[in-house]
Amino acid sequence: MEVLLVILLVGVVVFGLIGLASSVRVVQQYEHGIVFRFGRVQGADGLRPGAVRKPGLTAIIPFAERMQKVNQQTVTMNVPGQEGITQDNVSVRVDAVVYFRVIDPVKAIVNVQNYGLAVSQIGQTSLRSVIGQTDMQELLGEREKINTRLRSIMDEITDAPWGIRIERVEIKDVSLPEGMKRSMARQAEAERERRARIITADGEFQASKRLAAAAEIMSQDPAALQLRLLQTVVEVSAEKNSTLVMPLPVELLRFFDKMGGSAQQGAQPAEKPDLGERLAKAEEELAKAAEAPAALDPAKDVPPVVGLDEPERLPAERPEEPPH
Repeated sequence: MEVLLVILLVGVVVFGLIGLASSVRVVQQYEHGIVFRFGRVQGADGLRPGAVRKPGLTAIIPFAERMQKVNQQTVTMNVPGQEGITQDNVSVRVDAVVYFRVIDPVKAIVNVQNYGLAVSQIGQTSLRSVIGQTDMQELLGEREKINTRLRSIMDEITDAPWGIRIERVEIKDVSLPEGMKRSMARQAEAERERRARIITADGEFQASKRLAAAAEIMSQDPAALQLRLLQTVVEVSAEKNSTLVMPLPVELLRFFDKMGGSAQQGAQPAEKPDLGERLAKAEEELAKAAEAPAALDPAKDVPPVVGLDEPERLPAERPEEPPH
């Protein structure tokens, strides 16, 4: 009988220890505990506030209550790439990442099954919807605006009914078709070439103004032109494997020009004495003919006066005789 009492006492102690061990729970700092009593959430109807157990050591009624822990850390979830057609009819594939956190553990456990999967599906559908409402240029250049729109759409669905707050949505990658990539590359290359031509033309315009000013200054002093020529010769001769052909100096050409002009001026007066002599001879013959008019026959003996009726012409001034 005593042995039976000892065994019974030991069994009660063991059963009590097991029950005590099963009633003690540890809630981590980043978790909250939801207590179910016979399948019903305690505190959900307001009859027993404080059913959500805070971090630390807590106890529940064994075999009557069950506690489920909910992680309240910010969860990072990748949204699978979604293919869609933008507003300007361009096929794209977009990947995104969602950052969310549970703010109401009771709603996250009771109102939705597997809230992580639910958030992923909401992210995919919202991403496809936003792709169809934007054009390609906005999708590539205004991602912050699209991220804000995605966050507002998802947060409206998950916040009130599920107790999940969408903290941030980021578009990771936008994949374009190969044909579109080539077109954009050609467009970018044409834009860079246009800018390069504008910069080159602007540089040539400024250089031409500087050269015009320099030429105007050097034209006032011939020695400056000669110094510039010598400087150019030095710069060219500094390069290797170069053949230099020196032109005639400018001063030598000017000397020949002056000599040619002076020779023409000296040859022109040589023709004047010849023409003056001929005029003087003609006047002398005319005077002799006027002194003896009676001794000559008016019909036969009057010699023709050169230079009176028909002046003597130079060989270059005589008219050409018609051919016989």
